[in-house]
Amino acid sequence: MATVKQGDIAPAFSVNDQNGNQVSLSDFLGKTVILFFYPKDATPGCTAEACDFRDNYQSLQDKGLVLLGVSTDDEKSHAKFIGKFQLPFTLLADTDKKLVEAYGVWVEKSMYGKIYMGTARKTFIINAEGKIAHIIEKVETSRASQQVLDLLS
Repeated sequence: MATVKQGDIAPAFSVNDQNGNQVSLSDFLGKTVILFFYPKDATPGCTAEACDFRDNYQSLQDKGLVLLGVSTDDEKSHAKFIGKFQLPFTLLADTDKKLVEAYGVWVEKSMYGKIYMGTARKTFIINAEGKIAHIIEKVETSRASQQVLDLLS
């Protein structure tokens, strides 16, 4: 699995969003992209993180930032998650796990003594030239947007 570091060229991608439209990183060249990976739609931590981004979305937009959420859930699950919580940003359906693997966030996890593979919660800030400017390793779900804004101020 890949290890992406600050300063690296961001791995290119082209995946479907919640509406079945193809979204590519190259679509946003010249803009700063906030790419946040989260484990699962509509679970407590992921909902807290998504709703924090929703509540502070205007502040991100005011800075010209593009916000993209990524999980391995499918388009239908993403559409439902967006509808239920009125999320104003795009969610990418990485059902084949190519994106989570390319960014090194498909990891071994453990819950109640059971070992399994899953998505690590991590946020990548990709600058206008397509390089990884920052990586937030320890995302605080209730203030994820502020963590991003603090790094960019």
